[in-house]
Amino acid sequence: MEKEIKKRKIYIADGSEDDVLERYFNESDKWAIIGKSGNGQTVVNDVLSLKPDFLIMEVMLSGMDGFMVMEKLKSEMKANCPKIIFISNLSHSGFVSKAIKEGAGYFMVKPVMPQNLEERMLDLLNTKMENSSLANDKQLDEKISNIFISIGIPAHIKGYQFLREAVKLAVEEPEIIGSITKKLYPTIAEKFETSSSKVERGMRHAIEVAWNRGKIENINSLFGLKIYGRNEKPTNGELIALIADKMLMEG
Repeated sequence: MEKEIKKRKIYIADGSEDDVLERYFNESDKWAIIGKSGNGQTVVNDVLSLKPDFLIMEVMLSGMDGFMVMEKLKSEMKANCPKIIFISNLSHSGFVSKAIKEGAGYFMVKPVMPQNLEERMLDLLNTKMENSSLANDKQLDEKISNIFISIGIPAHIKGYQFLREAVKLAVEEPEIIGSITKKLYPTIAEKFETSSSKVERGMRHAIEVAWNRGKIENINSLFGLKIYGRNEKPTNGELIALIADKMLMEG
């Protein structure tokens, strides 16, 4: 059975009778128009109820204008507010700057080609995904850094950076641990514009520094097992694999 494609929901806040946008998006297999109104209060009520992904909105609406609608929705819905794109005959720079400053994704001047509007909508979706990916990368960096600090690997040495990059690679591609000399070291070396042998030595030095600082108990408590003693240093691959596994287990 063919998997059904989930359509993105669009609400149009515009009192005009022009249905070019409606026809275009309703004929698409990626989008669905779920409502339309030119009354500001109706728009607010509908959006709160229907929760569209996008609100395509004219500035001039009856009851309350588009800016008031946006303000009310952002107050009520917080992070769940739909992405808002203004399309309007009012092209004064003041309207444009106000719309963008208050959180609209774009301000487009009528007449708007449906294909151009769709491109802007896809831009907003891609931006969100990129931001989400950046946030996840930052969170992973912070977790790895906290572990390194707790086990005594100082941030100022090269091996710290090499090990952090290695853990990230092992989280993204766990099987890379099985190719540490053929793939892991060369990948890191290329990123830092150095050699594989320097990457290997840098990691080894970082681990030796940690062991010399005597924070072995922190390492054992970190993994919940007494796996290392004073004279039992892990190999580069073992430490990378342990930390990567911990990251994966914690999601």
